[in-house]
This record gives sequence, C-alpha cells and structure tokens, in this order.
Amino acid sequence: MAQAVAAPLRRGFLTTLRQDRWWFEPALVFASLSLFFGWLTVSIIMDFGPIGHYEVEGTHLLTPIFEPTWLTMINADWEGAWYLSPAFIVLIGPVPFRATCYYYRRAYYRSYFLSPPACAVGDVAPSYKGESRFPLIMQNMHRYVMYVALVFVPLLWIGAIRSLYVPGEGWGFGVGSALLILNAFLLMMYTFSCHSLRHFVGGGLNCFSCSAFTRARKRVWDYVSIWNENHRFWAWSSLLGIVLVDVYIRLVANGHMTDPNTWSHF
Repeated sequence: MAQAVAAPLRRGFLTTLRQDRWWFEPALVFASLSLFFGWLTVSIIMDFGPIGHYEVEGTHLLTPIFEPTWLTMINADWEGAWYLSPAFIVLIGPVPFRATCYYYRRAYYRSYFLSPPACAVGDVAPSYKGESRFPLIMQNMHRYVMYVALVFVPLLWIGAIRSLYVPGEGWGFGVGSALLILNAFLLMMYTFSCHSLRHFVGGGLNCFSCSAFTRARKRVWDYVSIWNENHRFWAWSSLLGIVLVDVYIRLVANGHMTDPNTWSHF
C-alpha cells in the first residue's frame, strides 16, 4: 500500500499554518503606536494654534513633556534656553529609552517591520541577522539611556508636587494635579520595571547572601522582578497616560475647558 507523501511546507513572507486572527495584535499595535507617538511628536514642537500653550497661566500645571522647564524656578535666565522647544530635552533620555525598550522592540518589529508579524508567521526578511549590525546594533544604547531616564523620575515627581501649589493661592488639589501625580507614578513604574534595571541591581552576582550589600541588592532585585512581570502593562499605561495628561493640560491652558479644583477658578 503506497504511503501518502506530505506536501512540502511553504516558506516565505506571511506563510503560516495558523488559522486564528494573528494579524489583529500587530495591526492594533501599529495603530496605537502611530496615534500616541504621532501626537507626542506634534506636541514636542507645537507652541502655537488653538492648543499651543502647554502650561496653565498662573499655576504650575505644566504638561510633563515640557517638565524640564521647572529649572527656570532656579535660574530665570534659563527661560528660552532650550532651542526651538523646551520639550526637545526629552530626546536625550525618555525618547531613546522607550525607543530601545525590549518590549517596544518586539512591538514595532512586528507591527512596522513585520519581522516577524507574529509567532509562526513568515518573516519579511529571508534570513535573521539579529541586532549585531548597524543600525539595529544601536539598540544596545538601552542600558545606557536608562541611567538618563532615571533622572527624569524625580523631575516628574517634582513637577507633580509643584502642581499642588498655586502662587498667591496656596496649596490645593485638582484633576490636573491628580493626573500629573498618576503620570509620574506610571512613568516611574515603567522605568523601574525595566529589564536593564533588573540586571543592573541584581546581575553579575554569584552570591546574594555573601554580604549585607548583596542581600540588599537581592531585596531590590526581588521588587524589580515583580514589577518586570508587568512591564508590558506599565509600558502601555504610561504611554497612554502621558498623552492624556498632555491633551488635558493643553485644553485647560487654552481655555477650552476648566480644571475642577479647590482653587475654583482655573
């Protein structure tokens, strides 16, 4: 009795045996990243038009994208020192940190470069070269820009706390300040759940119990490991949060809506 010969497995771009809607996630990620990062790109350079203002006049309600301008409270001569836009300072830390993030690499490799579009789906490239050649070798910057991104964590908290105080009015609380506090928390957790930070605090050790210092590192490593399990959640929630806060504060700053607060007039 003749045996049936299996048909040769097809290979190539988008070939797969999967019958589920594997394309939905990369399509959703493509749309979401385009929307969120598209808005943030516009916001960084936007200081004109119906929602051009990024700070509520008379308050410390400032969109976090422009948060480095808190430095002007130390030296007023720094006003306008950031050429073109004060938000350009995010290009030295937060932007490269998020662009080289291990999770975001997976997200945009699949959704933008289709490399691969999904598990068990044919890659657009005929062979795999990894991140060992230019330009993808630049992804190794992640471990270094992480140190810069960590500096922005206290800066965001300083901005959030400052939003609770209005000159001439005193301390209070409002929706805008609540959103800034939430934004600082989400961005902090996104940074603290980073894979590179986990390696930084606990990597390179052969013994966790050999000294008080290594035991302390182990405790910190345990916390970062727990946060790291939800790194994907912190990545998306912090991205959504900063976009919502930026839009909200711009709407208030340009008089399109009122911020409910205990000062009652902003």
